[in-house]
Amino acid sequence: MLIDLIADYGTGDPAFAEVRQRLLKELPTARVYCLSVPPFSTLATGFWIAQLGLNPGASNRLIYHNCAPRQDDSEARPDNEGEGLTYALLPNDVIVVGVLSGYTLSFIKEEAKQMHIVKVSRGGSQFRSRDVFPQATAAIANGDKNILGEVIKENQIPNPPGERVAWIDGYGNIKTTIPAHTISLEPDSKVVVRVGDVVSDAVYSDGSFKVPEGTLAFAPGSSGWQRKDGKKVRWMELFLRGGNAWERFGRPKINRVISYTLNQRT
Repeated sequence: MLIDLIADYGTGDPAFAEVRQRLLKELPTARVYCLSVPPFSTLATGFWIAQLGLNPGASNRLIYHNCAPRQDDSEARPDNEGEGLTYALLPNDVIVVGVLSGYTLSFIKEEAKQMHIVKVSRGGSQFRSRDVFPQATAAIANGDKNILGEVIKENQIPNPPGERVAWIDGYGNIKTTIPAHTISLEPDSKVVVRVGDVVSDAVYSDGSFKVPEGTLAFAPGSSGWQRKDGKKVRWMELFLRGGNAWERFGRPKINRVISYTLNQRT
Protein backbone atom coordinates (compact mmCIF):
# COMPACT_ATOMS: atom_id res chain seq x y z
CA MET A 1 0.00 0.00 0.00
CA LEU A 2 1.11 3.52 -0.82
CA ILE A 3 0.34 5.97 2.01
CA ASP A 4 0.51 9.73 1.49
CA LEU A 5 0.95 11.36 4.89
CA ILE A 6 -0.23 14.99 4.76
CA ALA A 7 0.28 17.00 7.94
CA ASP A 8 1.23 20.42 9.29
CA TYR A 9 4.16 19.27 11.42
CA GLY A 10 6.69 21.32 9.45
CA THR A 11 9.23 20.39 6.80
CA GLY A 12 11.85 18.13 8.33
CA ASP A 13 9.98 17.89 11.64
CA PRO A 14 10.72 14.58 13.42
CA ALA A 15 6.96 14.25 14.00
CA PHE A 16 6.77 12.91 10.44
CA ALA A 17 9.27 10.18 11.33
CA GLU A 18 7.33 9.31 14.49
CA VAL A 19 3.99 9.01 12.70
CA ARG A 20 5.54 7.13 9.79
CA GLN A 21 7.08 4.71 12.28
CA ARG A 22 3.69 4.02 13.90
CA LEU A 23 1.94 3.58 10.56
CA LEU A 24 4.59 1.07 9.46
CA LYS A 25 4.24 -0.78 12.76
CA GLU A 26 0.58 -1.36 11.90
CA LEU A 27 1.06 -1.73 8.12
CA PRO A 28 4.63 -3.06 7.75
CA THR A 29 4.54 -3.57 3.97
CA ALA A 30 3.33 -0.03 3.21
CA ARG A 31 5.39 2.79 1.68
CA VAL A 32 4.84 6.16 3.35
CA TYR A 33 5.51 9.50 1.66
CA CYS A 34 5.27 12.77 3.58
CA LEU A 35 3.87 16.15 2.53
CA SER A 36 4.16 19.14 4.87
CA VAL A 37 1.55 21.90 4.75
CA PRO A 38 1.69 25.20 6.69
CA PRO A 39 0.55 25.18 10.33
CA PHE A 40 -3.23 24.85 10.72
CA SER A 41 -3.77 25.16 6.95
CA THR A 42 -6.80 22.97 6.40
CA LEU A 43 -7.19 24.60 2.97
CA ALA A 44 -3.80 23.32 1.76
CA THR A 45 -4.52 19.94 3.35
CA GLY A 46 -7.85 19.61 1.57
CA PHE A 47 -6.38 20.78 -1.73
CA TRP A 48 -3.66 18.11 -1.66
CA ILE A 49 -6.01 15.37 -0.50
CA ALA A 50 -7.98 15.98 -3.70
CA GLN A 51 -4.95 16.53 -5.96
CA LEU A 52 -3.29 13.29 -4.85
CA GLY A 53 -6.42 11.25 -4.24
CA LEU A 54 -8.43 12.02 -7.37
CA ASN A 55 -5.57 11.71 -9.86
CA PRO A 56 -4.11 8.47 -11.27
CA GLY A 57 -1.73 6.55 -9.06
CA ALA A 58 -1.05 3.19 -7.50
CA SER A 59 -4.10 0.97 -7.26
CA ASN A 60 -3.72 0.40 -3.50
CA ARG A 61 -3.54 3.88 -1.95
CA LEU A 62 -4.40 5.55 1.32
CA ILE A 63 -4.16 9.21 2.30
CA TYR A 64 -3.57 9.81 6.00
CA HIS A 65 -3.97 13.46 6.94
CA ASN A 66 -3.61 15.42 10.13
CA CYS A 67 -4.18 19.15 10.32
CA ALA A 68 -6.13 19.67 13.52
CA PRO A 69 -6.25 23.25 14.84
CA ARG A 70 -8.77 22.10 17.51
CA GLN A 71 -11.00 25.01 16.53
CA ASP A 72 -14.28 23.10 16.65
CA ASP A 73 -14.71 24.06 20.32
CA SER A 74 -13.18 27.11 22.02
CA GLU A 75 -13.65 25.70 25.53
CA ALA A 76 -10.93 23.94 27.56
CA ARG A 77 -10.10 20.45 26.24
CA PRO A 78 -10.34 17.48 28.62
CA ASP A 79 -7.83 14.68 27.91
CA ASN A 80 -6.40 16.56 24.89
CA GLU A 81 -9.61 15.96 22.97
CA GLY A 82 -9.80 17.33 19.45
CA GLU A 83 -11.68 16.98 16.18
CA GLY A 84 -12.81 13.47 15.29
CA LEU A 85 -11.30 11.01 12.84
CA THR A 86 -13.06 10.44 9.51
CA TYR A 87 -13.05 8.00 6.61
CA ALA A 88 -13.79 8.73 2.96
CA LEU A 89 -13.71 6.48 -0.09
CA LEU A 90 -13.04 8.11 -3.43
CA PRO A 91 -14.42 6.95 -6.81
CA ASN A 92 -11.08 5.28 -7.63
CA ASP A 93 -11.17 3.42 -4.28
CA VAL A 94 -8.48 5.58 -2.70
CA ILE A 95 -9.04 5.58 1.08
CA VAL A 96 -8.81 8.91 2.94
CA VAL A 97 -8.43 8.86 6.74
CA GLY A 98 -7.86 11.89 8.90
CA VAL A 99 -9.20 14.60 11.15
CA LEU A 100 -12.28 16.50 10.00
CA SER A 101 -11.31 20.13 10.46
CA GLY A 102 -11.99 23.22 8.38
CA TYR A 103 -11.59 22.51 4.68
CA THR A 104 -9.87 19.10 4.92
CA LEU A 105 -12.72 17.31 3.11
CA SER A 106 -14.11 20.27 1.19
CA PHE A 107 -12.54 19.46 -2.18
CA ILE A 108 -13.61 15.79 -2.12
CA LYS A 109 -17.01 15.98 -0.44
CA GLU A 110 -18.94 15.89 -3.73
CA GLU A 111 -16.72 13.18 -5.19
CA ALA A 112 -16.52 10.68 -2.34
CA LYS A 113 -18.54 7.47 -2.55
CA GLN A 114 -18.68 7.23 1.24
CA MET A 115 -17.86 9.46 4.20
CA HIS A 116 -18.08 8.29 7.81
CA ILE A 117 -17.03 9.22 11.29
CA VAL A 118 -14.51 6.67 12.61
CA LYS A 119 -15.35 5.20 16.00
CA VAL A 120 -12.12 5.97 17.82
CA SER A 121 -11.24 8.12 20.82
CA ARG A 122 -11.08 11.88 20.15
CA GLY A 123 -8.67 12.29 23.08
CA GLY A 124 -6.05 10.35 24.98
CA SER A 125 -2.96 12.15 23.68
CA GLN A 126 -1.71 15.52 22.54
CA PHE A 127 -0.20 13.62 19.58
CA ARG A 128 -3.23 11.60 18.47
CA SER A 129 -1.98 11.12 14.92
CA ARG A 130 0.88 9.09 16.40
CA ASP A 131 -0.62 7.50 19.51
CA VAL A 132 -4.30 6.92 18.69
CA PHE A 133 -5.16 7.08 15.00
CA PRO A 134 -2.67 4.71 13.26
CA GLN A 135 -4.33 1.61 14.73
CA ALA A 136 -7.75 2.71 13.46
CA THR A 137 -6.24 3.57 10.08
CA ALA A 138 -4.69 0.12 9.79
CA ALA A 139 -8.00 -1.53 10.70
CA ILE A 140 -9.71 0.38 7.88
CA ALA A 141 -6.91 -0.43 5.44
CA ASN A 142 -7.34 -4.10 6.31
CA GLY A 143 -11.07 -3.97 5.54
CA ASP A 144 -12.59 -3.59 9.02
CA LYS A 145 -15.85 -1.70 8.42
CA ASN A 146 -17.09 -2.20 11.99
CA ILE A 147 -14.98 0.76 13.04
CA LEU A 148 -17.02 3.10 10.83
CA GLY A 149 -19.69 5.20 12.52
CA GLU A 150 -22.33 7.61 11.33
CA VAL A 151 -22.44 8.91 7.78
CA ILE A 152 -21.05 12.40 7.16
CA LYS A 153 -23.33 14.45 4.93
CA GLU A 154 -22.06 16.92 2.35
CA ASN A 155 -23.81 19.82 4.06
CA GLN A 156 -21.79 19.14 7.22
CA ILE A 157 -18.61 20.12 5.38
CA PRO A 158 -17.90 23.69 4.22
CA ASN A 159 -17.48 24.43 0.53
CA PRO A 160 -13.96 25.23 -0.64
CA PRO A 161 -13.37 28.98 -0.40
CA GLY A 162 -13.25 30.73 -3.76
CA GLU A 163 -10.53 33.10 -4.99
CA ARG A 164 -7.87 32.15 -2.46
CA VAL A 165 -4.23 31.17 -2.50
CA ALA A 166 -4.23 27.37 -2.27
CA TRP A 167 -0.50 26.62 -2.53
CA ILE A 168 2.87 28.07 -3.46
CA ASP A 169 5.13 25.64 -5.28
CA GLY A 170 8.92 25.52 -5.22
CA TYR A 171 9.18 27.89 -8.20
CA GLY A 172 7.02 30.55 -6.58
CA ASN A 173 3.98 29.80 -8.71
CA ILE A 174 0.75 30.61 -6.85
CA LYS A 175 -1.94 27.95 -7.17
CA THR A 176 -5.43 29.32 -6.57
CA THR A 177 -8.95 28.08 -5.86
CA ILE A 178 -10.26 29.85 -8.98
CA PRO A 179 -11.63 27.23 -11.41
CA ALA A 180 -10.31 27.80 -14.92
CA HIS A 181 -13.74 27.24 -16.49
CA THR A 182 -15.12 30.29 -14.65
CA ILE A 183 -12.78 32.68 -16.49
CA SER A 184 -14.39 34.36 -19.48
CA LEU A 185 -11.47 36.31 -20.94
CA GLU A 186 -9.86 36.29 -24.35
CA PRO A 187 -6.28 34.96 -24.46
CA ASP A 188 -3.69 37.74 -24.04
CA SER A 189 -6.19 39.92 -22.16
CA LYS A 190 -4.44 42.30 -19.80
CA VAL A 191 -5.70 42.03 -16.24
CA VAL A 192 -4.96 43.54 -12.85
CA VAL A 193 -4.50 40.94 -10.12
CA ARG A 194 -4.66 41.67 -6.40
CA VAL A 195 -3.33 39.23 -3.82
CA GLY A 196 -3.95 40.59 -0.36
CA ASP A 197 -2.77 44.21 -0.49
CA VAL A 198 -0.41 43.83 -3.46
CA VAL A 199 -1.49 44.59 -7.03
CA SER A 200 0.23 43.63 -10.27
CA ASP A 201 -0.46 43.70 -13.99
CA ALA A 202 -0.78 40.29 -15.60
CA VAL A 203 -1.72 38.65 -18.87
CA TYR A 204 -4.43 36.02 -19.11
CA SER A 205 -3.07 33.03 -20.99
CA ASP A 206 -4.43 29.61 -21.85
CA GLY A 207 -0.93 28.21 -21.29
CA SER A 208 1.66 29.56 -18.85
CA PHE A 209 4.64 29.46 -21.23
CA LYS A 210 2.81 31.44 -23.91
CA VAL A 211 4.00 34.71 -22.37
CA PRO A 212 7.32 36.57 -22.76
CA GLU A 213 10.10 36.38 -20.18
CA GLY A 214 9.38 38.64 -17.20
CA THR A 215 5.59 38.61 -17.73
CA LEU A 216 3.16 37.59 -15.02
CA ALA A 217 0.70 35.07 -16.42
CA PHE A 218 -2.75 34.33 -15.04
CA ALA A 219 -3.36 30.93 -16.56
CA PRO A 220 -4.79 27.44 -16.01
CA GLY A 221 -2.17 25.61 -13.99
CA SER A 222 -1.00 22.05 -13.53
CA SER A 223 -3.37 21.22 -10.66
CA GLY A 224 -6.81 19.72 -11.08
CA TRP A 225 -8.65 16.45 -11.34
CA GLN A 226 -11.52 14.66 -13.01
CA ARG A 227 -14.85 14.76 -11.20
CA LYS A 228 -17.09 11.73 -10.91
CA ASP A 229 -19.41 13.26 -13.54
CA GLY A 230 -16.53 13.10 -16.01
CA LYS A 231 -15.87 16.85 -16.07
CA LYS A 232 -12.37 18.12 -15.40
CA VAL A 233 -11.53 20.76 -12.83
CA ARG A 234 -8.42 22.82 -13.44
CA TRP A 235 -7.26 25.60 -11.15
CA MET A 236 -5.82 28.96 -12.16
CA GLU A 237 -2.23 29.86 -11.31
CA LEU A 238 -0.12 33.00 -11.19
CA PHE A 239 3.17 32.35 -12.95
CA LEU A 240 6.00 34.83 -13.43
CA ARG A 241 8.02 33.72 -16.44
CA GLY A 242 11.68 33.80 -15.42
CA GLY A 243 10.83 35.02 -11.91
CA ASN A 244 8.85 34.29 -8.77
CA ALA A 245 5.16 35.24 -8.52
CA TRP A 246 5.12 34.64 -4.77
CA GLU A 247 7.89 37.21 -4.30
CA ARG A 248 6.13 39.61 -6.69
CA PHE A 249 3.07 39.60 -4.42
CA GLY A 250 4.98 40.02 -1.16
CA ARG A 251 5.06 36.33 -0.15
CA PRO A 252 1.34 35.88 0.57
CA LYS A 253 0.20 33.11 2.87
CA ILE A 254 -2.15 30.33 1.89
CA ASN A 255 -5.83 31.38 2.12
CA ARG A 256 -5.03 34.99 1.16
CA VAL A 257 -7.79 36.49 -1.01
CA ILE A 258 -7.16 36.91 -4.74
CA SER A 259 -9.13 39.12 -7.12
CA TYR A 260 -8.71 40.14 -10.74
CA THR A 261 -10.22 42.73 -13.07
CA LEU A 262 -9.77 43.57 -16.73
CA ASN A 263 -7.11 46.22 -17.19
CA GLN A 264 -8.92 49.23 -18.66
CA ARG A 265 -5.76 51.25 -19.35
CA THR A 266 -4.94 51.89 -22.97
